[in-house]
Amino acid sequence: MRFLRQSLTGLFLLSATVALILYAGSLVMNAVDERMAQDSKGPPARERVFTVNVKTAEPGAETPELVAFGEVQSRRSLEVRAAAAGTVIFLSENFEDGANVTAGEVLAKIDPTKASYALDRIAADLLDAEAEQRDADRTLILAQDELKSAQAQLGLRQKAFDRQIDLQDRGVGTAASVEVAELAQAAARQSVLSNRRALAQAEARVDQAVTRLDRTKIQLAEAQKDLDDTVITADFSGTLSEVNIVQGGLVSMNERLATLIDAEALEVVFRVSTTQYARLLDDNGQVHQAEIAVAMDVLGADLTATGVITRDAAAVGEGQTGRVLYARLDGPRGLKPGDFVTVRVREPELEDVIRLPATAINAVSEVLVVGDGNRLTTQKVRLVRRQGDDVLVRGRGLQGQQVVTRRTPLLGEGIAVKPLNGEEKISDAPAMIALSDEERAKFVAAVEANGRIPSDAKKRMLQALSQPEVPARMVERLRSRMGG
Repeated sequence: MRFLRQSLTGLFLLSATVALILYAGSLVMNAVDERMAQDSKGPPARERVFTVNVKTAEPGAETPELVAFGEVQSRRSLEVRAAAAGTVIFLSENFEDGANVTAGEVLAKIDPTKASYALDRIAADLLDAEAEQRDADRTLILAQDELKSAQAQLGLRQKAFDRQIDLQDRGVGTAASVEVAELAQAAARQSVLSNRRALAQAEARVDQAVTRLDRTKIQLAEAQKDLDDTVITADFSGTLSEVNIVQGGLVSMNERLATLIDAEALEVVFRVSTTQYARLLDDNGQVHQAEIAVAMDVLGADLTATGVITRDAAAVGEGQTGRVLYARLDGPRGLKPGDFVTVRVREPELEDVIRLPATAINAVSEVLVVGDGNRLTTQKVRLVRRQGDDVLVRGRGLQGQQVVTRRTPLLGEGIAVKPLNGEEKISDAPAMIALSDEERAKFVAAVEANGRIPSDAKKRMLQALSQPEVPARMVERLRSRMGG
């Protein structure tokens, strides 16, 4: 019994000890959790402030620029065609592709033998017609004289008849004498009618002679024109193209021999959208004669020219949209018909518009403005034009406000910002740079081997490459064309 009592007492004490240890462990764990919970509370969070570039909105006058692409063409061109058929017996040294000719210069001659014979034959016919007219005039004069004589004789016969009637009334004359006088009067009247008929025929002959003479003169003029057509001349000064003729060759009537182009009278034709076209109309609905500038990129040596819009196309064209405009070019140095150029049109000036970077406006025409406490607010604007990387806008109450120049997904209404007046400027690349001898030789060889560059532009580029320093823009474009 003693063993059992002691065993139970030991078991009780062991259980109590384990319970106390567990209770102590629970107290320690609760204390540790409470301590850790107190340590996790950090310092109060501060609001994040973004640094943004801003620009002060200042309304002013801006001249928008419309950019389009067009093709250069000649305002005056002429197809040189053969007006007569025959063999080419003479060909000018300048009658070749690309040759410059002057107005009135003889380009070619066609064998004039047949035309010359025809002219001589009609000239002889003209002599006959003139002789016929002179003979008809003389015949008319004679017919008029004969008619006058017959009329005078009729007057005498009438007087003789009247006298015989008077004698008969007085009982002196006889009926036979009266009858003879009456017959003589009738014969004289018949003679007058015959002479009048002869005069009418003489007048008709004169009219026929005049008509024949006029017709012969017309035939002579035609024969002279046919003879003149055997000589082909330049109607105006220009450049020949598409020459298709050789000396000694046989040409047919109206065969095209070449095309004469006036290289100084050029214009550019370009297409704009209907919206852009509407901006170029004046109060009368006519196209405003806006100034334009055209440029063609030729490896850094741009070919440029200025001009003015002269007219628009009468019809849109089947399957086309927009409008086609034509502009006359002034001093198109280096440009040729068929060149594809960039056209910049100066639109009418706009008042009270604000120029901002295109990144400052979103898709729903809203900008972010720095308000009170340097916090952003959203303001609605009206987009007037897009000009490359800039936009022209109008907005009520926008004047003098600081507008964020670049929107990001992190920026929105109510965000605190730190505005910076003006974006960080990047130093411009040097306008002129020096080249090594190896690189200079490589560029010169590339320019000389390029057959698409006009001779004037190639000459200017080679002259620029021969200088100690070369324009950086030209070098950059040459490197991009050559692949590095």
